[in-house]
Amino acid sequence: MSRLNPARLFGFLAILLAVMGGLALAKGSLQIAQHEGDTLHLIQIVTRLTMGQLPHLDFMTPLGILAYAPIAFFLSHGAGIGHAILYAQITVGAILLPAAWWVGVSRLRGPLAYLFGAIVIALTTALVFGTAERTISISMHYNRWAWAISFIAVALAVLPPIGRERATVDGIIIGLCMSLVVLIKLTYFVALAPGIVLALVLHKSWRTLVYALVVGLVVAGATTAFIGLDYWLAYIGDLLQVAHSEVRPRPGQTFRAVLQAPAFLGPNLITIAGLILLRQSDRKDSGLVMLVLLPGFVYVTYQNFGNDPIWIALVAVLLFALRPTEGIQNKWGWDIRAALTVTAVAALAFAFPSLVNMLKSPLRQLSNNSSWYKPIIPNDERYADLQVLKLRYSRVDGRQALDGKGSGLEFLNEDATRPEATLLNGEELPRCELKLGLPGWLEAIVRDMEAAGYGNGSRVFAADLFSSHWMYGDLEPLDHGAPWYYGGLPGIEDAQYLLVPMCPADPDHRRQILKDISERKDLEIAEVHRSPLYILFEIKHLE
Repeated sequence: MSRLNPARLFGFLAILLAVMGGLALAKGSLQIAQHEGDTLHLIQIVTRLTMGQLPHLDFMTPLGILAYAPIAFFLSHGAGIGHAILYAQITVGAILLPAAWWVGVSRLRGPLAYLFGAIVIALTTALVFGTAERTISISMHYNRWAWAISFIAVALAVLPPIGRERATVDGIIIGLCMSLVVLIKLTYFVALAPGIVLALVLHKSWRTLVYALVVGLVVAGATTAFIGLDYWLAYIGDLLQVAHSEVRPRPGQTFRAVLQAPAFLGPNLITIAGLILLRQSDRKDSGLVMLVLLPGFVYVTYQNFGNDPIWIALVAVLLFALRPTEGIQNKWGWDIRAALTVTAVAALAFAFPSLVNMLKSPLRQLSNNSSWYKPIIPNDERYADLQVLKLRYSRVDGRQALDGKGSGLEFLNEDATRPEATLLNGEELPRCELKLGLPGWLEAIVRDMEAAGYGNGSRVFAADLFSSHWMYGDLEPLDHGAPWYYGGLPGIEDAQYLLVPMCPADPDHRRQILKDISERKDLEIAEVHRSPLYILFEIKHLE
């Protein structure tokens, strides 16, 4: 396979980025059809950044500042939130394009370079987070970005250079990539850094490793100088809070399931087969590195909602690129090159649905019927170009338990294994869970609060998973609050009111928050208002 034309590869990646970004912008708005809660979480954090606030220091989140800063930049410079998101995605893709190109020209040959570059561009500019679910969603954009950045670092470390080693360029890119993932989502760094370092050590790429470490230290020092040491301490504090969360220990499947459930067993076994074949060839070191990387890949997948094993796309590229020359056989008489080719094709087949889904997502948005959509946050021009299906805004559906008193189903309670009822001042709250219509539900609550005289810049702590109420009216965000609840009572010291929904987005969160408040001796709550949707309590902070 001949070495590719560098200019042609760069042109291909630039055209793909322009097509993906252009198709996404062509609609004139960002139109989502699922994950409204995640989207409101994103909007809330981005808005707080434009207000001069910083994650960890001013509000709680386990995500780093670069997960949202590119979007906040465009929002603060006049773009609507929908366009700000799309501009940020294109910008991230443009920044990573030269690094993806460098991987292609320095490590890969022929179609592999184009495949790798296309994967990076797809990850940065898609309008879905992966899997085979076709519905447009901007949820977890930061996971896609972090995967794209990590793919570049892993490929440069694992794959031997074609021709002479260029330690300075490789080290700078690897160092920058690993620094970026620290400032996006630390999980990627913790999970993948050991494999990257091991690869560089086994290849005796000492200068590359030194350059990477120096770049990482420079970025860490510059970040500390700009934001302060307290940022890192607060970042660690938020991560520890999430790690010890009783209400959300994981975002999806259990770790055991991500190891052996049917949806994950194929990619895991294919990777194991690949690393065994590498160990049986003249690529023993690469097989060992893959063995160290695999637990990291699985752990990141476990930590990401949706649990999409998108890393199998990178494994496919690595296995294709690491195939030895023909004629090397294992003890069973298999030709290792041919066996790795089959294994790599199988890995690519597992990655295919997710990759195609991402590549096609901007085109699918372009075919949307705009009359079916409305702004996810009405009455604010900054958010008018991020729209949600009207049906998902206005159709408020919940899941209600039907075996309560007087239902005729009481005899089933013993085996129903429901959690204990949530009590508030001796009153049993409804066993109900909001399943659809979150934006309209939030708007209705805030409208009622304002009509009852509890707007006017009030600061409200919501006993629920989401706390985006302040974006729907004349309320203020909580200082040190949590846009997404992970545990504890973040921001309670700044709250004037406690809002207890009758049908929360997550009943377990409501139960835990009310339990934590009841155990606080420095807080007293007194009911001041009630509607069919919620109960509002005034919070008294005692000395």
